[in-house]
Amino acid sequence: MSQNANLYDVILGQYVTEKSATAAESFNQYTFKVARSSDKSGIKRAIKQIYGVDVDTCRVVNRPGKVKVRRGGKTKAFKIAYVSLKDGQSIELVAQ
Repeated sequence: MSQNANLYDVILGQYVTEKSATAAESFNQYTFKVARSSDKSGIKRAIKQIYGVDVDTCRVVNRPGKVKVRRGGKTKAFKIAYVSLKDGQSIELVAQ
């Protein structure tokens, strides 16, 4: 397995919402869906190597799954990383 495959095991993709798009424009902060087993230093390293930017700060949030009322069951829980980049750098947002 190549090293890039390991990077994409950490970063699952960009998490684009209205709020995250506004944060990217205003505060140079980007949101990514990451693996539940990843840590801050691994996320910083993966972002730097995938996108070629310098990471200033990284905050991580565990999002619990939501209980569904009508059909029963539960949605999957996931982990989100809020990454702030150094001044003058940016990542192109991709709508999914």
